[in-house]
Amino acid sequence: MNRPLRPADTSFAHLIRQKNLIDGQWVGADDGSSFDVTDPATGEVVATVPNAGTDETRRAIDAAHAAFPAYSTMPLGQRVALMRKLHDAILDNLEPMAAMMTAEQGKPLAEARAEVASSAAYVLWFAEEARRTDGAVIPSPVAGRKLMTTRHPVGVVAAITPWNFPSSMLARKLGPALAAGCTVIVKPASATPLSALVWGHLAEQCGFPPGVVNIVTGSARAIGAEITSNPKVRKITFTGSTEIGKQLLAEASGTVKRMSMELGGNAPFIVFDDADLDAAIDGAIIAKFRNAGQTCVCTNRLFVQAGIYDRFVERFAARVSALKVAPGNEDGAEQGPLVDTQALDKIEELVADALSKGGDLVAGGAPHARGGLFYQPTVIAGATPDMRVTTEEIFGPVAPVYRFETESDVIASANDTEYGLACYAYTRDLARMFRLQDQLEYGLIGINEVLIVMPEIPFGGLKESGLGKEGSWQGINDYLETKYTCIGGL
Repeated sequence: MNRPLRPADTSFAHLIRQKNLIDGQWVGADDGSSFDVTDPATGEVVATVPNAGTDETRRAIDAAHAAFPAYSTMPLGQRVALMRKLHDAILDNLEPMAAMMTAEQGKPLAEARAEVASSAAYVLWFAEEARRTDGAVIPSPVAGRKLMTTRHPVGVVAAITPWNFPSSMLARKLGPALAAGCTVIVKPASATPLSALVWGHLAEQCGFPPGVVNIVTGSARAIGAEITSNPKVRKITFTGSTEIGKQLLAEASGTVKRMSMELGGNAPFIVFDDADLDAAIDGAIIAKFRNAGQTCVCTNRLFVQAGIYDRFVERFAARVSALKVAPGNEDGAEQGPLVDTQALDKIEELVADALSKGGDLVAGGAPHARGGLFYQPTVIAGATPDMRVTTEEIFGPVAPVYRFETESDVIASANDTEYGLACYAYTRDLARMFRLQDQLEYGLIGINEVLIVMPEIPFGGLKESGLGKEGSWQGINDYLETKYTCIGGL
């Protein structure tokens, strides 16, 4: 279980936790089973963690349930102080946490550093928001009565987090839950559990009481089934695919849990003739190839107006071809590996489909010479609606580029999807900016900007891209219940 780490891992070896955190104790799976966490850039084993299931999850839920009364009534100042300590601890460990994330997930180290810093920012934001979860006194229409509302933590929260942003996605869930006074069970993705386990370690070091934060790794089916069916869990927050989100919603309906869902996307990136072409290309590189294209807000479809289409494609393809593909810990790495062989296989299928339907390959289009899970950054011009890349979430470094003629045409094409998470547009026309804001059916809209996510904004999608918001003052609301009280006879 506690196998030695390979020498390259010494920078974060002191943070590695290879057991689960349940009720303040670090424990393995009941049956002793485990699974390896591997570096997608090299295939080497980084760590080995428990393959837990139903019984371990039930004990974690019981621990969170038992810890809830004391934690939810902890004086606000103490709770805020704990969260501020957690914020500081994350920043104090930024470099080793980033190195750990690169090792288990594969993203370039610079991106991992930014994610850890963002995680700390969410914790601090929600520590401050905890002071603003106040209620209201309502003017009474009847004499002799006082009407008021108060807000209370919802209870035990189960957080299910994805592999592509293993720290920041947890921060968006753990931050508001702890700020509201909830206790938490975390089920991280099996591909990237180490970033979640270190959060458990830091929470313990900062003084959060036993049972407040519990981390369980293992079988998604067994852990998920216990979470959705156990009546002690009052809220589930999930980031992942729309397919799994729908399944969780159905399974949790029996106990009528509160649900937050951040699901799939099919983000359009629209470039109008009047756009700043240099800025648009810079934005497209970031929006498409950050984390090797493996993000829910990543550009899926690039729409470029006919007047600048050829210039855009030529210059964009040249920039894409120059991206440095390398292991995330190599100096200058701009794109790391895909997460696993299934992801690589899907990318190859999508590219083959697009080329068979008339797509023009202008950059990449094949596995990288480095081998393994590396794939060339790819641009396909002449993309058409009948290609799979139009309707399926690509989740990889492939950029299909579509030509459009008019604003109304591209808005219709951009909205022609069941998803509604993020979209981007480049234009200098102020009136058009407001028309886009009104007519694009997306929860997140970036105009002349692509790095638009931060703790201050409400992150969440429309349509089948999810329910609820993460971040901003709205982000803590899903972790609070409102009670109304009428006092008469006054």
